[in-house]
Amino acid sequence: MGSDDLFKKRRKGRKKRRHEFKIPNSNSFLIVTEGKRTEPLYFKGIQKRIKEKIGGVVDVVESPVIDIHGEGCSTVKLIEITDRIVKDAKIMYQNIWVVFDKDDFPDFNQAVNTGRSRGYNVAWSNQSFEYWLFLHFQYSDSALHRDEWCAKLDEIFRQYDLGNGKYEKNYSDIYDMVNKYEGVITAIKYAKRRMDGYDESNMAPSDYDPGTTVYQLVEELIKYLE
Repeated sequence: MGSDDLFKKRRKGRKKRRHEFKIPNSNSFLIVTEGKRTEPLYFKGIQKRIKEKIGGVVDVVESPVIDIHGEGCSTVKLIEITDRIVKDAKIMYQNIWVVFDKDDFPDFNQAVNTGRSRGYNVAWSNQSFEYWLFLHFQYSDSALHRDEWCAKLDEIFRQYDLGNGKYEKNYSDIYDMVNKYEGVITAIKYAKRRMDGYDESNMAPSDYDPGTTVYQLVEELIKYLE
């Protein structure tokens, strides 16, 4: 009876070890966003285009694993949630990105530093993700409140007859909307232009308004569409 119990324990231990072993995936992305609507919908739009572009043609380009989580929480809390997702994931992600805005969060700079100390890539926007969306159409280095960026997007959506003629946070095809006139390439160009003036060694992200590093993540993703 004792030997049977010992055998069961060993078998249970082997099963547990197999479950805990993570399969490394050299071409995978985990994207965890602070926002629950616009940000995850935007990145899911890119994810959809990648799947349509390369599908199962793995002998040409390996289709990336892209997992997107829209959490809707404060910035440092987002890092903690990312820790949990990474720990519980069945694969070992090669590229881990956290995406969040400054908004009115007092822990914005702390979250950027904490995320990087964990080895995560940080795509931050000051003040909001809407600044990144605005850059798909026009350049600006004006320090505006996030509500003002939304108002400017209202004007653009009306001008280009996008969506309902007004910017809303729940457009499922937001990526395609803002990319209608090769807006993503434009946004990357404008974001780089703006961030050329950012001295990371002497400036906190909260002090650089407006600013965004979302282009760094988008550049990595659209490589699969080229």
